[in-house]
Amino acid sequence: MESPFTCVDLDRALPSPAGADHVRVAVATRPRETSEEFDVLLTAAPDPPRPWVSCADPYATARLLHTTVTRHPAASLSLVQVLRMGRALSGSDRLVLESLAYSTLQAGRDFRTWLASARPRASRPAAEPVRVRRDGARMTITLDRPWVRNAFDAATRDALCEALEVAVLDPTVTRVDLYGNGPAFCSGGDLSEFGTSRDPAEAHRVRVHRSPAALLQRCGPKVTAHVHGPCVGAGIELAAFAGSVTAAADTTFQLPEIRMGLIPGAGGTVSLPARIGRERAAYLALSGAATDVETALRWGLVDVNLATESVHPPKDR
Repeated sequence: MESPFTCVDLDRALPSPAGADHVRVAVATRPRETSEEFDVLLTAAPDPPRPWVSCADPYATARLLHTTVTRHPAASLSLVQVLRMGRALSGSDRLVLESLAYSTLQAGRDFRTWLASARPRASRPAAEPVRVRRDGARMTITLDRPWVRNAFDAATRDALCEALEVAVLDPTVTRVDLYGNGPAFCSGGDLSEFGTSRDPAEAHRVRVHRSPAALLQRCGPKVTAHVHGPCVGAGIELAAFAGSVTAAADTTFQLPEIRMGLIPGAGGTVSLPARIGRERAAYLALSGAATDVETALRWGLVDVNLATESVHPPKDR
């Protein structure tokens, strides 16, 4: 099967990119005016405007993206299609679209191949995966599974939903601070649970019904996410819904799902484009590269860059 990848060299003014069944990448040594025809725009310019992505060698980066798309065509194409279609939908409908695509890919060959090759991981649950403290109008929510870098399992999801429902429904809560205890804010989905659902349709129903992303959409303006360490998958997808994101100097951001045969499934196709544009969001997911806090600050993924000690949760009194 031919790779669904098209690269256009804008320096040479080559023809327009292919249609909706391709991942469309543009390369230029300097940023230039473009239409919305491209999914990723790569340039050698050191500090390009949105939606361009700066690369030391944009042509080499394009080749790496070509390799990813060729190896994972279903996930790559689903990603850019969801991002494109999302522009015409409401925020809540975009979450449903993301979940539908995610569930479809869960039943796909690429994800099953990844599952078969992944080493088994034992579940390491917490009695209280999310701690909540109320101090007047302020609510502090802390992910508390530090031994797995706050990997996001079903119990954490449900507990976070319960806390966020209070923030949504109680008008006296005017500020919510979201922390992660331990060496990282959140290392993404708990891999011990990947593939445990044998019914993708039911998984979609649960994902939509119990959605921290949907609740964060509703209370996001009063939420400050305090992130640190490696923020992987859900670790940045959920944090990006917050009205403000503060990051420690050691913070990195990464979306690894494409190489699993999936797309971001914790709301990332909604939260990230709202902050950095769909082109940069597509680049993060297709490249799978770790992005440092300085780049995240320039792009608007992070609002404040703080010292490490400033983003750890407060001690219980």
